[in-house]
Amino acid sequence: MKRRCGWIPRALETAPRVIWARNSVATMACPKSFITAQSLAWVEEYLVRRKLGQRGIEGLGAREVEAFLILEHELAGAQQAREPARGRRQGAF
Repeated sequence: MKRRCGWIPRALETAPRVIWARNSVATMACPKSFITAQSLAWVEEYLVRRKLGQRGIEGLGAREVEAFLILEHELAGAQQAREPARGRRQGAF
């Protein structure tokens, strides 16, 4: 077995070893997804509202507002990461 994933019964019989690492974080078990059906519904609703131009929060619950704010923040960060640095000359230090 290459990984010690909980859904593979024999996997936990193998010796522990790092199966995932990034920067200073490592795990010896498969990471679990925290995506729920509700999370997916919020993503879909956020995308629909964005496509239709519905920006207000009236009528939404606190959890929905929080989910939409997180999605808005992550989307803005992803867009910013894709844009080249403005005002810099190429080759300049």
